Amino acid sequence: MPEGPSIVILKELVQPFKGKKILAVEGNTKIGKEQFLNKKVTDFKSWGKHFLICFSKFTLRVHFMLFGSYRINEDREMTPRLSLRFANGTLNFYACSLKLIEEPLEEVYDWSADTLSPEWDSATALKKLKAKPGVLAADAILDQDIFAGAGNIFKNEVLFRIRVHPLSKIGKLPPKKLRELVEEVRNYAYQFLEWKKKFELRKHWLAHTKRTCPRCHIPFIKEHLGKTNRRTFYCSNCQLLYE
Repeated sequence: MPEGPSIVILKELVQPFKGKKILAVEGNTKIGKEQFLNKKVTDFKSWGKHFLICFSKFTLRVHFMLFGSYRINEDREMTPRLSLRFANGTLNFYACSLKLIEEPLEEVYDWSADTLSPEWDSATALKKLKAKPGVLAADAILDQDIFAGAGNIFKNEVLFRIRVHPLSKIGKLPPKKLRELVEEVRNYAYQFLEWKKKFELRKHWLAHTKRTCPRCHIPFIKEHLGKTNRRTFYCSNCQLLYE
């Protein structure tokens, strides 16, 4: 599943289509392709893991789920969920979820929760965390209402950086450690974006998919934890379990 920084990169890549009219529409989506024909794209936006294609009267939300992908000016050997052809190129989406949003986006999205938004508000994120004392740290980082755009890589890397065991409960973390968690999620979002653009993200992983702790030089524990049951890599020695 693409995480927030990957969606920001997509938003940047499709800027040549901004202000352009859709000349042809194909795909196996059931939301009604004809409504996009001859419509002009007014803007491209992102919120967390949602890619937003804006038109004058509605917005198309693209969520890539676990296996979704996109291609710009090229095709895959499979039927696209949606293909939009412009005079200057084609935008294809595969195996993704599509939804029409007719309300103003400001009524749908809390931009202060987007980890890569200029409107990000760390104080609000901290307040939301404190309101969920029984939630595991591993689940809190994946909560899109708090950290929109953060995914499983964020979870493993941030918890390792701040030395917190993934099964620690938010309500048991000291105030200083809670603030550190919020700050590090935001910090890692921008590092992820920078490294992803350079095609070197994996090179910087300290915990995610790793076998050995670079601090303690002992094997990482690998388990499927939390309500999402996602892969979790952590060190049983240097990541403290707060309970």
